[in-house]
Amino acid sequence: MSFDDEPGHGGGDPGAADDRFSTLGGTRQTRTRLPEAPGDAYGATRRPPRTSRSLVMVVGVVVLLVAAIAFANRGGDDTGTSPDNAAKPGGAGSTAATGTKPVPGKQAGIASGFPQSEQGAQSAAANYAVALGSTGMFNKDTRHQILDAVYTAPSAAKLKAPQDAAYSADFLKKLGLDAEGRTPPGNTFVSRTIPVGTKVQEYHAGSAKVSVWYTGLIGMSGPGSTDPVRTAWKTWTFDLQWSDNDWKITADSQTDGPAPVPGDIAASSADDISKAVEGYGGFTYAR
Repeated sequence: MSFDDEPGHGGGDPGAADDRFSTLGGTRQTRTRLPEAPGDAYGATRRPPRTSRSLVMVVGVVVLLVAAIAFANRGGDDTGTSPDNAAKPGGAGSTAATGTKPVPGKQAGIASGFPQSEQGAQSAAANYAVALGSTGMFNKDTRHQILDAVYTAPSAAKLKAPQDAAYSADFLKKLGLDAEGRTPPGNTFVSRTIPVGTKVQEYHAGSAKVSVWYTGLIGMSGPGSTDPVRTAWKTWTFDLQWSDNDWKITADSQTDGPAPVPGDIAASSADDISKAVEGYGGFTYAR
């Protein structure tokens, strides 16, 4: 069969039924498709641009951002004071702010007036650890003031002589200080306790045992120092007693750690350490 034998490729005029190029039953009429109306059987209605949906999405994102900012700036909420969120003996409690101001005053520059509660006991322990780890402990006069402020009167009286013996002239000399605990000119002596967390071991209405996990800084920063500033990780446990409307220490002990793996940050220069110590103050700690 030749190509001309196919219908529509012969020598004569093809019939209407034989014309396979016909668009309307072989009449060779051309259908012009106009824009479809709803319900057009030949196609779906063309959709307009979805500008309204994009606008709704943008407005939704803005509303969410405003809500998030408002929530972040909101003051202390009720969850912090809920009994379910209070620290339980032997367990770690939430450190979320409660909105309660736990320290109405100071004694010898140390926070005082803690509430008679688990939160108050933890705040007292953290702040007392800071005071007992400060540079003030290396001078006899300020040391006695600190002991009187954080210990019960009987405990402070018992501690002063042993503490004076511990902070001997030989001990101070090893740290680069003179017999009065003074720092050589051009140097900065560093001694800081930085609480990482607190834990209630025991709690009763008139007594508590609280542990403070902390990292410490100690050493001499300056030219020619043989005792550069270094870090330590320890846990300080305090036996507290409710005395004169405040928490006071009756006894304390320390253990090493827990200590994390040291980081890979290079040690700063003595000058940078001195500037940081002089430029960054300490904190009053509260749960």
